Formats: sequence, structure tokens, C-alpha cells
Amino acid sequence: MTAEIQTKKKTFTGIVASDKMKDTAVVVVERYTKHPKYQKFIQSRKRYKAHDVGNTAKVGDKVVIEETRPISRHKTFKIKEIMK
Repeated sequence: MTAEIQTKKKTFTGIVASDKMKDTAVVVVERYTKHPKYQKFIQSRKRYKAHDVGNTAKVGDKVVIEETRPISRHKTFKIKEIMK
């Protein structure tokens, strides 16, 4: 018996903040969530290092990043698509 395990990879949409590293882009992802107790909307940002082969993404580009196997100590995402 072979069991197929389907895992849903996390995908985020964000804006490239830095492209100075080789094959790496820093992507800022903004989230808009509601506080569980006070019901106030909170805007939060997180920066992810994403693998970008050939440095195709430039600062200011809107990109979709997808979770992948660990590429380095801090990189666990790769750029899936660049939306200009």
C-alpha cells in the first residue's frame, strides 16, 4: 500500500524590499488581522528571505512566495511568481 501525502504549501503575497544578496530577495508580507479580545484590526509586517535564482525580482516588485524545503539557515521560501 502506498500512501499519498498531500501537503499544502504556504503562499504569501508581498513586496520585494531588498535584492542585494546573491540569489536571495527580502520580501515584506503585510497581514491585516483582528485582535481576538478587543476586536480591533491590527496591521503586521514580516520579512521573509526568499530564493530568487538569477536575481530576477527587483525592489518594489509584487511577488508570490511559496514555502519549500530549507535552502539555507534563513531561507525556506522561494519566489513563485512576479506580478508587475
